[in-house]
Amino acid sequence: MARTANINVRTEPQTKSGAEAIYSNFGLSLSDAINVFLNMSIIEGGFPFSVKQPRYNHETEEAMAEAREIMSGKKKAKRYSNAKDLFDELDKEEN
Repeated sequence: MARTANINVRTEPQTKSGAEAIYSNFGLSLSDAINVFLNMSIIEGGFPFSVKQPRYNHETEEAMAEAREIMSGKKKAKRYSNAKDLFDELDKEEN
């Protein structure tokens, strides 16, 4: 049997279980999938896929900035007393 080396990887439990579910459909364990990734990295001489920063449209960028302001307390989130009021305001924004 070939020698092996251990690699310890820290990731969020949801990421791990999601990846395990995907790779099990291919009959691969997470270790097998990581070995495929590492071997393809060696063959390619780097990442075996294109690595880019995500680009979002202007509306999405604005929504993300607003969410950051709300989370930091710089801006108050809108509140509604019921769903009808929320949907009425959303309908106004569409027009």
